[in-house]
Amino acid sequence: MDSKIKIAVIGMGYVGLPLARLFATQYAVVGFDINQARIDSLRLGIDSTLEIESDSLQKVLLAQKSDAVGLYCSSDINAIADCNYYIVTVPTPVDKNNRPDLTPLYKSSETVGKVLKKGDIVIYESTVYPGVTEEECVPVLERISGLLFNVDFFAGYSPERINPGDKLHTVDKILKVTAGSTPEIGQKVDRLYQSVITAGTYLASSIKVAEAAKVIENSQRDINIAFVNELAKIFNLMDIDTQAVLEAAGTKWNFLPFKPGLVGGHCIGVDPYYLAQKAQELGYHPEIILAGRRLNDSMGEYVASQIVKLMIKKGISVNGASLLMLGITFKENCPDVRNTKIVDVICSLKEYGIAVTIYDPLASREEVFNEYQLEINTAVPQNRFDAIVLSVAHAAFLEMDLSPLQNTNSIVYDVKGVLGEKVDGRL
Repeated sequence: MDSKIKIAVIGMGYVGLPLARLFATQYAVVGFDINQARIDSLRLGIDSTLEIESDSLQKVLLAQKSDAVGLYCSSDINAIADCNYYIVTVPTPVDKNNRPDLTPLYKSSETVGKVLKKGDIVIYESTVYPGVTEEECVPVLERISGLLFNVDFFAGYSPERINPGDKLHTVDKILKVTAGSTPEIGQKVDRLYQSVITAGTYLASSIKVAEAAKVIENSQRDINIAFVNELAKIFNLMDIDTQAVLEAAGTKWNFLPFKPGLVGGHCIGVDPYYLAQKAQELGYHPEIILAGRRLNDSMGEYVASQIVKLMIKKGISVNGASLLMLGITFKENCPDVRNTKIVDVICSLKEYGIAVTIYDPLASREEVFNEYQLEINTAVPQNRFDAIVLSVAHAAFLEMDLSPLQNTNSIVYDVKGVLGEKVDGRL
């Protein structure tokens, strides 16, 4: 690759930071984020998302902007003015009505547009519906920069495949799909990622194909999880252990190993709405995609009802009962609480008059309160509870002795199916 390549990564979150660190092993990279507190902590080598170990981050950090190989973090737009590759990794959430919210993409495109120069390439990694890069983001770049698309500047797309909390499947070990706004730019984008992704790359035929490939990855997982969630509901009515059924069915070589659960986070629980929205704009109502979403979104209330039924069967007075919720993040060993469905369970339990205590050693107390107006404990509570619910399979929870936290007549409910047989119920 051209040694003069300078890369700006826009957005230093779960996607942007691992990518910036990886590129910084071979190129001069500027990690840009509008959150000054995030930049300050990164400059100290601290990653609050826990995706990058401090020593790994320290190895590539630069104290000041330079042309040297390494990572310089900044919230100053002037720091990215001399870059020639801009990689946008901002989140793509949905609003309260589950409609795609492209505001972060628009804002980041405006930022890049202010420093865009002739010959520059802007690559988007954010998950979107097909057409967003060229039909929504590129016009912003053109308007702000005054430059002409595919004449003065170019675009690319390489969907993120980060799995938060996964220390095995890191960004360099996951095959990367790439695409460009022209065949030549596609080759350039592909070579850039090839230079750091050891798992290899796959050059898609167009940006829209790459966008569509990403959005169906998570839609497929969402639908499959919805299927096993529905099975769990059916088998519970039949008094059959769902986990045992899945283990038996899993002995067939082509059976897909999905498990029931709460589908939250910023990917699987969100991305299907992007595809559904675009389909509806074109006059098609996506039956399966939206059915899967409805079923998965209903699971929080269902889990709460199962917990309450177990308490009643054991003679526990539900109204005023005490319950310990182990975990509030959207997945195990990860501090991310965005779109966590544990909150749905908590809200439903509170409607029954249950006093819920939340313990999660990884989640940020400030973030949980600001997002959900819920108080959490980051240390193990010292009292006893009428019910204990394992909602997130943090490694720390798997090693806990629950007996000091139980009353003589307590129940233990295992949402994740990881505690074995010594529980009163599980999903």
